[in-house]
Amino acid sequence: NGGSHAGNKLAMQEFMILPTGASSFTEAMRMGSEVYHHVKAVIKGRFGLDATAVGDEGGFAPNILNNKDALDLIQEAIKKAGYAGKIEIGMDVAASEFYKGNNVYDLDFKT
Repeated sequence: NGGSHAGNKLAMQEFMILPTGASSFTEAMRMGSEVYHHVKAVIKGRFGLDATAVGDEGGFAPNILNNKDALDLIQEAIKKAGYAGKIEIGMDVAASEFYKGNNVYDLDFKT
């Protein structure tokens, strides 16, 4: 998580995994659960145990400085879980939060 959902510097609000390669709801649920736990392990390895706390919506919010690092972290977790090519990444950018008025948008509003 980032944006207004977190205390880190990410402008985007949510990063989500989409198990598009699953053949059933049961498989999609298993894939999602396994990747979630791999995300936690990757975060713990990079940022320490304290960074694995979750917010009220269940998302992790480690102290990541930019959106690319967040995407790389999620891709690493997907690969470690063995689902490369079977899970896509979706984002809720909450673009309305970027607008500052007078036709000005600030994509780095968290910095």
